[in-house]
Amino acid sequence: MNDIIMKFIDELTYEKKYSKLTINGYEKDLKLFLEYLLEQNIKNYKSVSYQDIRLYISYLHSLNYNNKTISRHISSIRSFFKYLKNNNYITTNPCILISNPKLEHKLPKYLNFEDTEKLLNAFDNNNYIGLRNNLIMEILYSTGIRVSELVKIRLSDISISSRSIRIYGKGSKERIVYFGSRLIDLLNKYLNESYNKLNVNNLDYLILSNKGLQINDRFVRKIIDDAAKIAGIKLKISPHVLRHTFATHMLMDGADLRSVQELLGHENLSTTQVYTHLTNEKIRNVYLNAHPRARK
Repeated sequence: MNDIIMKFIDELTYEKKYSKLTINGYEKDLKLFLEYLLEQNIKNYKSVSYQDIRLYISYLHSLNYNNKTISRHISSIRSFFKYLKNNNYITTNPCILISNPKLEHKLPKYLNFEDTEKLLNAFDNNNYIGLRNNLIMEILYSTGIRVSELVKIRLSDISISSRSIRIYGKGSKERIVYFGSRLIDLLNKYLNESYNKLNVNNLDYLILSNKGLQINDRFVRKIIDDAAKIAGIKLKISPHVLRHTFATHMLMDGADLRSVQELLGHENLSTTQVYTHLTNEKIRNVYLNAHPRARK
């Protein structure tokens, strides 16, 4: 069964062009599923039944996995059996009636305007490393892109004249994001004062490490951690918090949900709708302050 799993992984990699992180997740989930099947003496994917998958979900619960993690495992298994069915390895899909457990809807963390300003100005712009660090955070906040998208930006993806960046998102899907005067000033300063000092290896990537190499997710997280300490912000901040902050601030200032969906690169509007919960308090306050029957 491992051979067919690897064929499925190859399809995700070379045909669907999923991100390395996503592919690693699928592979890890399916290998755990395979181990479980072998322990149950199930040696052929054609023998897997609906009941086998239900028992596997119970097994995941016994490992104290939360509902979000179990949902991810189910999605991996569902995609795998869909692949088997589409390629005629099986005639009946045992996942057809499998549903995901209900998830707790946790509101995403985001920064208020004051803490955002503190974070984005944590480093010294007169130092070429500090300037680079501030640029990283400014791009994340100004555009709402993922850190996996940030690290892939090349100089050729940026249009100064239209204030836009071509982004290559999940599944190699392209979209255009835009930026304002604050980022264009910082970007021009970085390209004029920092880029040549960092680009010792003659690469085309916009953001480079101290050694002139392409940066990664861990590099960005370290910079944001350092910035939060300097700014005195106690909230645990990740690159995704800046993405949440971008979306929340856009909606709070009147952006429509569809536009925010496009800028974030969300395939479904339902993914973006989580942010409407964050703006409900503002709507409530507007009502209480504006309606004559609501005012005291």
